[in-house]
Amino acid sequence: MPYKILPVTVLATSFIAKLPGRVLTAWNSWVAERWGSYQGSQRKEQSDIPGLHKLSGRQRGQIRVWSLQTSGCGCAGRKPEPSLSPPGRRGSEHQTTMVRAPCLLLLLLLPVLCVSEIALEPCEVDDDDFRCFCNFTDPQPEWSSAFQCISAVEVEIHGGGRSLEQFLKGADTDPKEYADMVKALRVRRLTVASAQVPAVLVGAFLRALGYSRLKELTLQDLEVTGAAPPPPLDATGPALSTLILRNVSWATGGAWLTELHQWLKPGLKVLHIAQAHPLAFACAQLRTFHALTTLDLSDNPRLGEHGLTAALCPHKFPALRALVLRNAGIETPNGVCLAMAVAGVQPQHLDLSRNSLRVTAPGAPGCVWPSTLNSLNLSFAGLEQVPKGLPARLSVLDLRCNRLNREPRPEELPKVSNLTLDGNPFLDPEAPNYQEDPTKSGVVAACAHSALAVGMSGTFAVLQRVGGFV
Repeated sequence: MPYKILPVTVLATSFIAKLPGRVLTAWNSWVAERWGSYQGSQRKEQSDIPGLHKLSGRQRGQIRVWSLQTSGCGCAGRKPEPSLSPPGRRGSEHQTTMVRAPCLLLLLLLPVLCVSEIALEPCEVDDDDFRCFCNFTDPQPEWSSAFQCISAVEVEIHGGGRSLEQFLKGADTDPKEYADMVKALRVRRLTVASAQVPAVLVGAFLRALGYSRLKELTLQDLEVTGAAPPPPLDATGPALSTLILRNVSWATGGAWLTELHQWLKPGLKVLHIAQAHPLAFACAQLRTFHALTTLDLSDNPRLGEHGLTAALCPHKFPALRALVLRNAGIETPNGVCLAMAVAGVQPQHLDLSRNSLRVTAPGAPGCVWPSTLNSLNLSFAGLEQVPKGLPARLSVLDLRCNRLNREPRPEELPKVSNLTLDGNPFLDPEAPNYQEDPTKSGVVAACAHSALAVGMSGTFAVLQRVGGFV
């Protein structure tokens, strides 16, 4: 029975993961003192554990570094350093570093099973064991360095832009084998970036994370290759509250969101998709996002109103409260109103900032704004006058950092409780001339009156505006 080695595996994983860094030294010393007598009495029991070869230790000062090796790891890599294993036990099965797939995307999920005595330079953990950052840019990366992240709450892993096909052979591992270890991890926010990932490996990754307590997942600068695995009968992935996708391309085209959503447990509240390839979703197969309150499609400058209509699948976002479209190629507020009407979404907050907005052309079809809308952000939009056809009544209208040369007249504005006009020329005639940034769809690049707002992300601005409802 594997759980007969509780002091080293399950108990150690669940307990050590919660200890602060300064306590780990005392913990390791305690284990080292007791392991000598325990190893002799338990050697026979260990031989009964399927796949377990040895549990060896090497002294480093006053701390012993343990290496648990299993035949199931299927690892490939460099040779390990010499350990204190008994003579005659160094067969070919012990000449590989204990880094198995899914140890690439599951770098945190098999730390006890896939640990080796190696240099840990690729990963750094802060003094509070809260944030761990890994950057595997070395030509021969030491993947098991991610063992340092076992106690971190925020983990960011960069794959160095390399292909991860080498880890496919372990993608079919049943995650139930290490479910207890995954549950013991502290990680709540995970970022995986800079890699070419087979779609099958993405499925294995999400399936394993289904046993974690992860709440926020970010996939960034990834190329997902190959056909997707068969969708699960039931959602077996993590119960995320926030999913962020930046510059992720999918070989499956517009079906990618449908395939990804099928893995997630219900309850996703924030979905942010930036620099998407593509954003025309397969709406007929897409499941309804029953709990989604914030949809952020910022930083998709080729989206436009036509693309927005294709992305806002009708009746798939019934709980939507905030729609964020910063730097999304939007030309007129009226076009967004029409797209929302087709989709049947009724948000409370709409962010159209950092788009190069223009006045609605004469003869354009009219639109009735959702009665729920009470906050509209038109800042950094290059406006020389207030657009016509805005909602008749708003609680908040943000017109900061535009090109208004005079104060808007009352008849040009909705009935609004909170109007913001900071950063417009009529309030500060001596301010520098505004310059357009071609990389951001021609929007205003700077505003002396609101430097802080320039750097805020779309989602953060929404949460600040609506009081952090997510």
